[in-house]
Amino acid sequence: MKEVFGKTEEGRTIWLWTIENENLIMKVTNFGAALVSFIDRKTGIDVVKGYKTGEEYVKANAYLGASVGRTANRIKNGRFTLDGKTYQLPINNGPNCNHGGLKGFSYVLWDTEVSASAVIFTRRFEDGEEGFPGAMNASITYALDGNGITITAEAESDARTLFAYTNHAYFNADNSTSVLNQQLCVRSDVYSPQDDTNVTLCENVPVEGTPFDFRTPHLIGERIDEADPQLLVARGYDHWYPIGGSGMREMAVLSGSKLELIVSSDMPGIHVYTSNWFTDETGKYGETLVPRSAVALEASFRPNAVNYPEETKKPIIEPDENYAYHIRFRLRPRERSQG
Repeated sequence: MKEVFGKTEEGRTIWLWTIENENLIMKVTNFGAALVSFIDRKTGIDVVKGYKTGEEYVKANAYLGASVGRTANRIKNGRFTLDGKTYQLPINNGPNCNHGGLKGFSYVLWDTEVSASAVIFTRRFEDGEEGFPGAMNASITYALDGNGITITAEAESDARTLFAYTNHAYFNADNSTSVLNQQLCVRSDVYSPQDDTNVTLCENVPVEGTPFDFRTPHLIGERIDEADPQLLVARGYDHWYPIGGSGMREMAVLSGSKLELIVSSDMPGIHVYTSNWFTDETGKYGETLVPRSAVALEASFRPNAVNYPEETKKPIIEPDENYAYHIRFRLRPRERSQG
């Protein structure tokens, strides 16, 4: 089903598509190629936070459900060097560039194709747009199957450039006003700390004995207020975990009272962010979006990876080659959890 969702500031139509199967309802919009709703039909629970209208997506700055690119998360000082040339990106987060610049993937309209079980968003990003080199053709596919959504992000550029996608859905497995009483499991025994401007460092610290240990499920609120310097600098969790292995693999599980959300991806790791900077906006069900009311589980490359010589997994793509990354969100009843 296709319906009008709102208008951009330029008066262009924002559309909302609804795709359903026997278990799930998925709603996506062409503004920001964003995931608006992910509903379990049996319980009626919508595990994704969002807004009621397209206009709210245009005005907001929280990236609710948005596709993020060309690069997710922060690039220090908005600057990187590629093939001997230094590029300056917009500064939009303290002294840094965050989530691809002023608009990036998240605050533009995408072209759309629809099938019975998928929505494909496409857009061309011109050479120099947001400061990045190369003209890039990008596509974001949301495919609904029996018990989940698979997001495929593809890009091809005419020049060497960066491509580090993520989806920025904020999850609450109970559709409640707080995520602190929900359990999180992250499949990593190390995490990456940040500097004092919230840029992820190129080092991995053991989670053992720290509030960042989610190897076995823990309540998100259990240790979030501990006097750990990393929690204090970020106002909570806002940290990247490398996930071992390669290919599609389980990265994190969020457990509510009735449902569990499983996040899998073929990217190097996952960023956990407990909505620490929500500003009391109104969500699509009339709820107030307060800090810690949801958690973003962003499968992604290490933030700022392009600036770390020692980082082996850099989001650099070669000209005229197609690159594809995958993220899968799956729901299951909690009583069937395997732990």
